[in-house]
Amino acid sequence: MPDEDKQRETLTGLVKWFDPVKGFGFIVADTGGPDILLHVNVLRNFGQSSVSDQARVDVVVQNTERGVQAVEVLSITPPENSRGEQALADLAEFGVVDTPLEPGRVKWFDKGKGFGFANIFGSAEDVFLHVEVLRRSGLSDLQPGEALAIRVIDGKRGRMAAEVHAWEAALSKDD
Repeated sequence: MPDEDKQRETLTGLVKWFDPVKGFGFIVADTGGPDILLHVNVLRNFGQSSVSDQARVDVVVQNTERGVQAVEVLSITPPENSRGEQALADLAEFGVVDTPLEPGRVKWFDKGKGFGFANIFGSAEDVFLHVEVLRRSGLSDLQPGEALAIRVIDGKRGRMAAEVHAWEAALSKDD
């Protein structure tokens, strides 16, 4: 084991791409070098099942026979530049949202369409999920039945998510 630990190092980089259907993606380290494989199981150990392209990540990596692979995700920061601002006009009038994170579950989400719906536990009312809100939260896709922590607002067209976190990642956040 000590030899394995010597081969590990902590790097910071940007997610080049991640495909939750394929179960992997790649990170480009700030220091350069070969792309770093990010497997979905490593991401799940962090508490997420997807990550946005261009998100900043801190990872522990290890050289293997197949190349450099992430073995642990330490942190994820959502992408800085924000596309799709027009699609989130409902959020603009609310400014900083100061509602508690509520437990919910994904009803369905279609990344191609850019939206989906979730339900808050104890309520049958749907909560609209926009892909841009996911991206701002560092996520790229959601699967039906996935547990979430959601900040919900009453938008012009009904209840909508203002912030979304994977349930496991939200457990460590302060409200």
